[in-house]
Amino acid sequence: MNGPESDRDTLVRDALGRVREAAAAGVDRETLEAILSELKRLAANRAWWSEERYPAPQEPERQARYLVSEDADRRFALYLNVMRPGKRIPPHNHTTWACIAAVDGAELNQLYRRVDDGSKEGVAVLEEDRSVVVEPGMGIALMPDDIHSVLIQGDQVIRHLHLYGRALETLTERIVFDPSTQTCAKMGIGVATRR
Repeated sequence: MNGPESDRDTLVRDALGRVREAAAAGVDRETLEAILSELKRLAANRAWWSEERYPAPQEPERQARYLVSEDADRRFALYLNVMRPGKRIPPHNHTTWACIAAVDGAELNQLYRRVDDGSKEGVAVLEEDRSVVVEPGMGIALMPDDIHSVLIQGDQVIRHLHLYGRALETLTERIVFDPSTQTCAKMGIGVATRR
């Protein structure tokens, strides 16, 4: 197949090859910035991530997640998240590194620090650290234990690329936090990934 689809697939494959090389010796914050740069370049090709190919969820749903690519061993999983205004994802970690880059629209990411020692099961005390708005040209890079929440404000459907060190479907130890009750629990997968 020739044309825009094959161009996109080739460039995605090439970008993920560079990501694998960058991550080969382990991932730290500097490596994550290099990975995020690759993801932002992919996100800048807005036509590749269109409504026609990746439709927005129908009301009352707020999120559709599409698998773009993943390795046979379920590593280096690339998704396109399409979310409607009002979508809220509570504070959570990923247990693997994650990078997010905006194609269209903005999402508010609130980052948190865990300030308790984690010694009591089901208990977690968080402090707000900072906010990051992920919008076109911007992104965020998260280490496995980083904690963030997501809120889609305004009136625009957003399209953001998410790249994880391991496929979301394998992340069975993620933790979701409730700062108001100072509790935490294992986090489910959320919406089913569309393949």
